[in-house]
Parts: sequence; structure tokens; C-alpha cells
Amino acid sequence: MTETVQQIIEVVRANTSFLITTHEGPDGDAIGSTLALASFLQNNGKTVTVHYRDPVPELYSFLPGTDSVLAHIPGQHYDVAFVLDIGERKRAGEEFCGFSRVTTTINLDHHLSCENFGDYNLIDSQAAATGILVYRLINAFGYSFDFQTALCIYVAVITDTGSFRYSNANREAFSVAGEMIECGVNAWDVAEQLYENQPQKRLQLLAKCLPTLEVIKDGQAASVTVSSDMYASTGSDSELTDGFVNYPRSIRGVEVAIFFRQLEPQKWKIGFRSKGKVNVAAFSRALGGGGHHNAAGCTIDGSLADVKATVYKIVEDSL
Repeated sequence: MTETVQQIIEVVRANTSFLITTHEGPDGDAIGSTLALASFLQNNGKTVTVHYRDPVPELYSFLPGTDSVLAHIPGQHYDVAFVLDIGERKRAGEEFCGFSRVTTTINLDHHLSCENFGDYNLIDSQAAATGILVYRLINAFGYSFDFQTALCIYVAVITDTGSFRYSNANREAFSVAGEMIECGVNAWDVAEQLYENQPQKRLQLLAKCLPTLEVIKDGQAASVTVSSDMYASTGSDSELTDGFVNYPRSIRGVEVAIFFRQLEPQKWKIGFRSKGKVNVAAFSRALGGGGHHNAAGCTIDGSLADVKATVYKIVEDSL
């Protein structure tokens, strides 16, 4: 692991132009880690392009650098492409996967089942967030964290650990977060932006979602659902469903929470969350997806009834 870090540092030192990307539907770790890396590279005289297949959710618009994220990759050559928090290369989207004007690809990830698609692969499933891996690189480089870079690292860590409530909130996560606070990050300011700043229509969407609660397997698993009709009636979108899966997980006795989110009339995104005893990445892989021990997901075609039957059977059989 240390050897890989040093190899990546040498690649950074030796090159000039960098492309950074992450997975579709970017979350706090994806956004925080990519923007932290971009900030670090730019402050060291590198030319950097940050590309996301999907737009930055409004929730994270307070982070420095979000206004420079590009929806399309410029038609130029890049010395290095950093691919962060992705699990599978295809999750970066067709445009990046079809982009060949890159000399070296570096893969940073903490997914259990991440593909080794890079020329260099820094993968550690024990890292609380991909932001932790970015921190290790920056720290090993000998760079003194400025406020902007520190803020992005802090957000990556706090969001992927559920504000340090999840089992991945290890000593390193607390240590890195504490160091970022010493760099000027205000914990309350970040918490206010992330948790005390939601639009009214998110609560209206949640009010429609919660009555869909279903509890199965003698209370060991539970699910909620959001359909396209719910989006339409509240004027909202999938961006506002972040965290909905935590409601069924919060029920006493529930070990696995499931979130069914409609993408198209016959297509559903499934999110799994575990309290720690159950490896939900196994469920996701069985259904063609991937993820972590405690958080995973996949996409399934079919009616809601058929999709639920498929998912519930796998979960019930495993429990």
C-alpha cells in the first residue's frame, strides 16, 4: 500500500495535466474526494479538469470547486486520469469509458469489490472513505492542507461515515477529521449546510415515502419506496432522496434496510444498508451490483412487485 502511494506521488510530480472523475449520482465522498484532489493538484501547479457524468447535487454546492465541474470532457489529451470511489469503471459513464486520450489511469477506491482497472490501483476497503485515500496521498506528498482542500476532505469523511455513526468510523477517520478541523474547518458550519438546510419539497417527498414502509423476515429487514409519481407530485427528484434508506434501518431489530427508487417505468435502483452484522454487498453482487459491507446497490428491470419479490427472496434467504 505504501509503495503504491509513493508510485502515485511520483506520477503526480512527473506530469502536468490531470482529469478527475467519479461515479454517477455523486455523493459526499465522491464530490469531496475529487474536489480535494483537484484543489491539491491545482495548488501544486497542475492543470486539472473535473468531470462528473451527473450534476452536483444542490446539497454540496457550498463546496469550493463545484462550479468548475464539467458535464463533458474537453477534447484534449491528459497525462493522468484519476478515477475515484467508483467500484466499477462503467459507473463513470459512457463518455469517460470511451475516452482514450489519457496516458496513465489511477484508481482510488474503498469498495470491497472494486475492479483493478487502473495502471495504479490504490484500493483499501478498511478506509472509511475515498477521501481518506486522497488524504494519504496529499499527506505523503508533504503538502500542508489549505482550508479548501481540508473542507472537501472533511465532507468526504463525515458523509461516508454517517457523521461517524457507521461502523466504518474508525480511528483514522476521526484523526483525519480532527486534523481538517485544525486546518480551519468549522464542524457546525458543515453540519448546518448538510443537515439543517433542506428544501421543503424534500420533506414533502419523505412524507409520501414513509407510508410505503414494509417490514419482512420477522422484523429483520425493512424497505421504503419512492416512485416517479411521488417526484411529480412534489416537484422533486432523486437528488432529494439521500438518506431516506436510513429510516427503515433505524427501526429496532432491523439489520438490513432496502430502498426502492424508480428510474424508469420498468427500472428500479435498489439501495441496501446494514447495521453491521450483514454484508449487503453480497446481496448487491448477486443482483449485478456492488458496494461495501454496510452500503451497496444495484439496478433491476421489471415491475415494482416483481423487483420486490426478487430482492426480498435474496434477503430473506440470507437472513
